Amino acid sequence: MLQHVQSLPRPGIIPAMPEISRFFGIVIKMFYNDHLPAHFHAEYGEHEALIEIDTLAVYRGALPRRALALVLEWAALHRTQLKQDWELARTGRVPEPIVPLD
Repeated sequence: MLQHVQSLPRPGIIPAMPEISRFFGIVIKMFYNDHLPAHFHAEYGEHEALIEIDTLAVYRGALPRRALALVLEWAALHRTQLKQDWELARTGRVPEPIVPLD
């Protein structure tokens, strides 16, 4: 059985879905040139949710209740930065890191 192994990016190689924040075991990412609506990916263990930036609604996937609450709290604090990162990623530019929730 093959297992998915995520390797660290090599120098000079830009990952397909850059990580923009990480907190409490939650990883926040955005794809380059991704489909609308504007959204980000939140991963927690084997769970993943796609969350709209404008409404903070989960439109695909799911996270455990506590992890989702933390993601929504973080996103509400950083919505402007998320919108800016969405525009960067949509045009193939590297999104800026966003400070984690503490």
